[in-house]
Amino acid sequence: MDSLSETRSPTDVVTLTLNRPEVRNALNAALVQELAARLETLAHDPSLRLLILRGAGGTFCSGADLATMRAMADAGPEENLAEAQRLLSLIERLNRFPVPTMAVIEGAAFGGALGLIAACDLAMATSGTRFALSEVRLGLIPALISPYVARAMGHRQLRRYMLTGELFDADQAREMGLIHWVTPPESLDATLTACMEELFKGGPHAQRAAKTLLLRLRPTFADEVRLADETIRLIAELRAGPEGREGLLAFLEKRRPAWRPGHPPER
Repeated sequence: MDSLSETRSPTDVVTLTLNRPEVRNALNAALVQELAARLETLAHDPSLRLLILRGAGGTFCSGADLATMRAMADAGPEENLAEAQRLLSLIERLNRFPVPTMAVIEGAAFGGALGLIAACDLAMATSGTRFALSEVRLGLIPALISPYVARAMGHRQLRRYMLTGELFDADQAREMGLIHWVTPPESLDATLTACMEELFKGGPHAQRAAKTLLLRLRPTFADEVRLADETIRLIAELRAGPEGREGLLAFLEKRRPAWRPGHPPER
């Protein structure tokens, strides 16, 4: 089974579906590379009007793949650096995609999934969807995605959820600006169709020009490069460090990490 599926509608809408439902569409190296490659190819399609990103099996994305996390716990700084660079490249390609992009979120979106959502122009979620920046509970931080998530949900809210790693729901995500619409699961298709109808009232060339302008409204290129280098270095160091290794191993072994003595086991 391919880890990424693609469908195209007659209205020049392409849907890319994360297709690893057996692991809740977790991000591994193969999926990250395949998604980045598809974005690179589709970016040169002049007929494309809208790119939709969603997950198979009722879950958008559970974040990093367990096998990848296990491998990174045993890897050195250089391997962690390369893996971080691949994910950052994917997020940036999605962020710079030349036509409107929409994330359609169901079930859960954890960790790196929030980077995918924040890099999209539009986002809708079904009621009952859960979100979390849970990296600190593994002894890590959401370094690579933090600039994108900060722009989407605001720095003040990011300070809370990045530090606590707690869950928040779709209504909270909408209030913070991470997503735009919340819809009951049974109304998802109808809500998506209505949003597409509104989007297609705009001129395709004007929308591409708007995307170009929106990117220019961000911080300077020098600031972006410096921040990208810093986030890659941070995550590589934390993954290869003792706390990151302990957090990942504790998660994989379903036990409390060493920094939580005296806490009752989570159920």
